[in-house]
Amino acid sequence: MLHFDILRHGESHLSHILRGQTDDALTALGWSQMQSTINRAIQSPVQWQVIVSSPLQRCAQFAETLAAQLQLPLIYQPGLQEMFFGDWEAQATADIYAHSPELLANFWQFPTRFTPPNAESLTDFQQRVMNAITELQMVLSQHRWSHALVISHGGVIKLLKCLALQQDLNQLLSQEAALAELHAFQISAQGELMMAQGNSV
Repeated sequence: MLHFDILRHGESHLSHILRGQTDDALTALGWSQMQSTINRAIQSPVQWQVIVSSPLQRCAQFAETLAAQLQLPLIYQPGLQEMFFGDWEAQATADIYAHSPELLANFWQFPTRFTPPNAESLTDFQQRVMNAITELQMVLSQHRWSHALVISHGGVIKLLKCLALQQDLNQLLSQEAALAELHAFQISAQGELMMAQGNSV
């Protein structure tokens, strides 16, 4: 059984818009949020052997500092970046609604069927993330590691929760994935993705 805990990044400078793959940095509050979550987690018997991070700086900068602090190897995984929102990148949903209300509503309710203009489809996003998870499995197996800390994004966590709970992917955007929250997943020897007990901090 492989275990990986996914930490969503904290508040960033563009937290109130659709950041997607726009590479904004953490605020001081965002950094503090993540550190507080880690501090609570390491008080329990967590045995991370490696840190894996999205290369976007709102994840990567904290990951680099934490890896040095915990003296753990650090791996950057581009496949664990947030969904790419195309023409909606770095826009507020209120602004999108002002000029594309029907498309925004359709995307929010049926993301499997509606994709923002020039954006990554949910199918492509799922394939990218799952390829990254498969690569993570291989790395863990090669090094005989069984427990990783992954620092990533809300969309990645919501997708994995949908898959682990066997929910319709149209429920993806209604999943909970708060800033700086930690979610625990497991992958069985048969490759089954599951939520772990005590799945958030």
